[in-house]
Amino acid sequence: MIATIKILWSSLKMAAQELRMNKLRTFLSLLGITIGIFCIIAVFTATNSLESNIRKGLEALGSDVIFIQKWPWDGGPDMPWWKFVNRPQPEYKELRYMTEKTHTVQFAAFAFSSGNKRIDYKSESMEGVEFLPVTEDYIKIQSLKIIGGRYFAGKENDGANVAILGGNIWDGLFGSPEAALGKVIRVAGRPVKVIGVLKKKGSGMDAINYDNTVMVPYAFGKTVVDERLYGDPFITIKAKPGVSVKEMKDELTGVMRAVRRLRPTEEDDFSLNEITSASGNLESIFIKINIGGMIIAMFALIVGGFGIANIMFVTVKERTNIIGLKKAIGARKKVILMEFLLEAIMLCLVGGGLGLLLVYMITLVLNMFDVFPVALTMKNIMIGLSVSTVVGVIAGFIPAWSASKLDPVVAIRST
Repeated sequence: MIATIKILWSSLKMAAQELRMNKLRTFLSLLGITIGIFCIIAVFTATNSLESNIRKGLEALGSDVIFIQKWPWDGGPDMPWWKFVNRPQPEYKELRYMTEKTHTVQFAAFAFSSGNKRIDYKSESMEGVEFLPVTEDYIKIQSLKIIGGRYFAGKENDGANVAILGGNIWDGLFGSPEAALGKVIRVAGRPVKVIGVLKKKGSGMDAINYDNTVMVPYAFGKTVVDERLYGDPFITIKAKPGVSVKEMKDELTGVMRAVRRLRPTEEDDFSLNEITSASGNLESIFIKINIGGMIIAMFALIVGGFGIANIMFVTVKERTNIIGLKKAIGARKKVILMEFLLEAIMLCLVGGGLGLLLVYMITLVLNMFDVFPVALTMKNIMIGLSVSTVVGVIAGFIPAWSASKLDPVVAIRST
């Protein structure tokens, strides 16, 4: 056993020496493996990081929250839009039924978004701002963090011209959240006093970009914009603790059908959108992306595998005399086989390591630009090293087998 280990150790040192002596040949052989591992791990890292970021955004929206809207979220490209285009929009008066006629609802809020608004402060202005009138319980349903000031309170919800600014708004107009508080800005030409500022959320899965939003009380907002013509109204509802989304969804369906006086034979003219449906669609999308990335990477790995097999055949040819001598002094076939298999595996692991290093360097660069957090996980590192090992075994087996079958006398006499 000890003798076998010594032989394998000396073989590994010889393999490392061969790699150093034939740098160009080694580089060309490793290139395919490096590119293949890079493609696989880069795709996995990008999709895993993007999926993690999106799922965090979905969780922030609330797994126990339902949005009553005109359009469904899970329609897809083949959605029969003609079935939904004539549906009525959710209305503010329907909000009362959500709290009075249901037993599963903890909080309910009405809101509508209207984009492309202009806001002004003295000589400064911003275009393309999202205008978001909301009712008082909206903050209890959505995960919005106020870092300065406060939310709407008391009679302010009856129509006061006050506002809460998103991160991009207070940063662009005032430079800091503290400087924005108490200032009077003009939204679509109407004066509004800033009473609160939101923490920056960054990009995510929110249907509304809260960083680019001016939030106002609904009663005031509807005097600025007619939601029926220029808004996208919705009712957002949060379940009571211990109540499942399915249970609340079933109850809401009955309440909405009753409110809209739909006959039993008529289809629903509203959509109850939930986060889990969007999450399920995302999972299937990312699986397809990963499969596509693996198919692309497989071509590079096949080329790399042939390169490794070629270098191993050359190595066997160059070391035929040494193989003969080892067999003459008692080296068994399995030792010779293992020697060349380990060399092939080492070659592939070096190539795989280079591919992983490239991915890691790219993640560092991407994180500098703060697009979204990108991380090379230990799982993906293990996948890269495992794939490298498998390719090494497959590519090196035939050359190693041919080396182990050499006749020692013929091998020693070969030139």
